[in-house]
Amino acid sequence: MNGPVLFTERLLLRRPMAEDLDAWAAFDADPVAMTHLGGVIERSVAWRQLCAMSGAWDIRGFAMFSVIERATGKWVGRLGPWQPEGWPGTEVGWGVARAFEGTGYAYEATVAAMDYAVDVLRWETVIHTIAPDNVRSWKLAQRLGSYKMGPVTLPAPLQHEQVDAWGQTAAEWRANRSAR
Repeated sequence: MNGPVLFTERLLLRRPMAEDLDAWAAFDADPVAMTHLGGVIERSVAWRQLCAMSGAWDIRGFAMFSVIERATGKWVGRLGPWQPEGWPGTEVGWGVARAFEGTGYAYEATVAAMDYAVDVLRWETVIHTIAPDNVRSWKLAQRLGSYKMGPVTLPAPLQHEQVDAWGQTAAEWRANRSAR
């Protein structure tokens, strides 16, 4: 496997792999999970998305991780550094399958991904693009120490989606991290 592997107390974050397809596609087919992520995606599109995410590791040197529950080996979701062409900033984004909501996994994994973005990728600012009505995500952003920076425009084909950038500087993340 190419790419970093991050470990948290309960999770493993690694580059997406072909074996993730069934869970990845199930996540993309869940209308509730996909409410703020562009809508339901069929399996064939999920496959291309998985391949694009994996390919971004080769082209950009980073992309979202597949999050795996260490105790069971189950795919929890995808999250981490993300900045496709035309994106409004250096983002750490998240998406966790509904079966794992309320476990604290999104927070646990995102803390590891934020550390990676700041310490390894050397990002000076980290944003999260969040729909204004996505209360769960902005609460997670606040828990991470991020604050609402204002509306941003995503590149096509998402340019009509209303999203706000939430974020913080690397210095703010380091200060927040040491206060934990």
